[in-house]
Amino acid sequence: MSGDTNTLTRSRGAGRVVRWALALALCLWFALPLLPLVLWSFAQSWTFPDPFPTAFGGRSLTAAVAFGAVPAFGRSLVLGLVVAVLATAIGALAARALTFGAVPGARVVSALLLAPVALPPFAAVLGVNVVLLRAHVPSVFGVALVLTVMALPYTAFVMRTAYGAYDPSYEEEARLLGAGRLQVLRRVHLPMIAPALARAAFLAFLVAWSDYIVTLIVGGGELVTLPLVVASAAAGLGNDAAVAVMSLAAVVPPIVLLTGVLAVGRGRRGRRRPRRLGTPVAPHALDRAPGPRPARTEDPTKEVVV
Repeated sequence: MSGDTNTLTRSRGAGRVVRWALALALCLWFALPLLPLVLWSFAQSWTFPDPFPTAFGGRSLTAAVAFGAVPAFGRSLVLGLVVAVLATAIGALAARALTFGAVPGARVVSALLLAPVALPPFAAVLGVNVVLLRAHVPSVFGVALVLTVMALPYTAFVMRTAYGAYDPSYEEEARLLGAGRLQVLRRVHLPMIAPALARAAFLAFLVAWSDYIVTLIVGGGELVTLPLVVASAAAGLGNDAAVAVMSLAAVVPPIVLLTGVLAVGRGRRGRRRPRRLGTPVAPHALDRAPGPRPARTEDPTKEVVV
C-alpha cells in the first residue's frame, strides 16, 4: 500500500514539474520577441554588426511623445473600453436569447453574428464606410459602431459557451426567496457569469485596441489612435527607438487586462465550496432580501426542555 502511495505522490510531483516547465516555456516564448523592443527603447546607438547597443539613453521616450503617442494612447484606451462594454453587453444578450429563448431563425441569427469573421475586413469596411458617409454618421461614432460589430462574434461565442453551462434554477430559487428581478440580476446572474463577461470584454478590447484598417478608413484622420501613430512612425527612417517605445506601450494594457481576467476566474473558482447531496442551494447574498420567507419548521423529534 505504501508503495502505491509513493507512486501516486511521484506521479503528482512529476506532473507538477511538467506543468511548471510548460508554463516557463510559454512565458519565454512570448517574452523573447519583446527583448529587442526593450533594447531598442533605450538604445542611443546600435549599428551592425554589434549584437547589443553601444550606447544607451532616453531620447526614444522624448521622440515617442513628440509623435503624439500620449494622446493617441488615451484615445485607443477609451475606444477599446467603449467597444468592450457595448460588444460584451450585446453579445451576452444575444447569447442568452439564443440559449434559453425561442428566437425565430436561431441559425440565421447565429450566422449573422459570426459573419464579421468570415467577411474580408478591408472590403467590408469600404462598403460600410460608404453607408456611414451617406447617413452622415460622425467618424468617431462610426469607428466605435463598426468595431463593436466586428467584436460581436467573439463576445457572443464566449457568452454562449458560458450560458450553455448556466443553470437557471439558481434564479428560480432566488425568486422563491423573495428577490426581485434587479436583485436576481445583481446578486445571482452577474456574479455567476462574471468570468465569462471578463473574457468576452477582454477579446472585444483587443479587437478595438489593435485595429488599424477600420480606424484609418472610417475615422478619416479624425480619430488618431496608437496603431496609426506607430505605423506612421515606422514608415519613416531613424524612428526605430520611438517605434519600440510605442510598441511596448501598446503591450501594457492587454497584459494588465489579461491579468485581471485571470484573477476574476481564479477568484470565482476559489469561492466555490462543495455541498452535501440533498441540501437546497440558495444564494448566500440573498439572506437579507426583502419578501416572504419560507415557514420555519420545527423538528418533531427534538426534545423540549421546560
